[in-house]
Amino acid sequence: GIPSMSHREEALGKTQGTLESLCLSTGLGMPCGPTGGAGGSKGMPSGPSDLRVVKTSTSSAVVQWEPSQSDIDRYRLTVSRGDGVGRSQELTFEPGTSSAHITQLEPGLRYDITLVAEKGRSQSEPVTTHATPGSDGAGDLRATNVKPRTTTLSWKPPSRPVIGYKLTYQTEGQKKVGINGFINDYYLCKFGCFVLSGSLRFPFPSDCSQEQLNGLSVSGLVDIFPLGRQGAALSVWCDMETDGGGWTVFQRRKDGSVDFFRSWKEYVQGFGDPSGEFWLGLDALHTLTTSGRMTLRVDLRDGHDFVFAQYSMFEVAKKNYRLTVAGYSGTAGDSMSYHNNRIFSTKDRDPVSFITRCAMSYRGGWWYKNCHEANLNGLYGINSKHQGIIWTSWKGKEASIPFTEMKMRPTDFIPNKNNYRY
Repeated sequence: GIPSMSHREEALGKTQGTLESLCLSTGLGMPCGPTGGAGGSKGMPSGPSDLRVVKTSTSSAVVQWEPSQSDIDRYRLTVSRGDGVGRSQELTFEPGTSSAHITQLEPGLRYDITLVAEKGRSQSEPVTTHATPGSDGAGDLRATNVKPRTTTLSWKPPSRPVIGYKLTYQTEGQKKVGINGFINDYYLCKFGCFVLSGSLRFPFPSDCSQEQLNGLSVSGLVDIFPLGRQGAALSVWCDMETDGGGWTVFQRRKDGSVDFFRSWKEYVQGFGDPSGEFWLGLDALHTLTTSGRMTLRVDLRDGHDFVFAQYSMFEVAKKNYRLTVAGYSGTAGDSMSYHNNRIFSTKDRDPVSFITRCAMSYRGGWWYKNCHEANLNGLYGINSKHQGIIWTSWKGKEASIPFTEMKMRPTDFIPNKNNYRY
């Protein structure tokens, strides 16, 4: 320390030579620090000052500083990760420089930035700051599989893991929903159920006729809600063109890619792909046909030959899925009325068998009697033993029909006249 004030004159009187520097301590334990700063100490250049970050992006930062007042050779900028991982990045700049663009940074990490001025082998006191590049957000947001009420959203995730996303969408009012950060797609409705209902006439349509009234005019896969808002969504194929459209398709055969010689459980639950060969399921048929009176339509095609059969009454009961069908019209002939009031049977369940176990003998699941005039779930492409896809009143029992579709819509439905196709 220096002498106390009471000994000041004595100290000055006895000291000889030139005073290079003087440090006055506060006496509170704060030591004298090195001199220099803007003016520098002997042999040390003055350093830059006011180092600050003026701009950041997800992978870069821009810093600025007030230049050194000394004659210097260069500035040296050092950039290090705050967690000490990896090697530091060193950059040098000409004496007249007062800013720098730092690149190759990782988003969301803290970086320590140090700047010194250099003259020969001497360095100024360092000035420091830090920068944290912003975490990059989700990008390339896309909506696919757009339907009147639902859509699938997908996006490119950020380069670093995030704990979640906030999705905002607009219907009649702004809505927000949180999404787990470990996924990068989201199906609005099926797994939520977040429904973009807007002003649709039927936000939760029970069948394809209501989807047409919602404005859908193109055939394709659609989610319907046979049990209403509280029920599960059911993915179906809607035929929006045949005879004005509005048809919910529940069976299709076209190429033999799906095996229809199935068990009772499979026929109850459904199988196949609604955009290809499939059976919607007996449970679904019961639900759809008991919500109101339904019309059944059967479309049959063999090359360029096309016929249809239509029935103004169609219902599938819950117990044994007993069939009610009546009121034929069309061009295919009536092969379905024979099966009216029959229960469904499969290879492993035939509650009321006659002499012949029809499902086993004719290789399908159907409303067999003794045994069939129609066998639309028979073996594909088999033209013998009456085991093929049969509509007796059109092609007899030895010709398997290459294409069939079974579909329904409400009997009182008034179709869109602009959609007519036969």
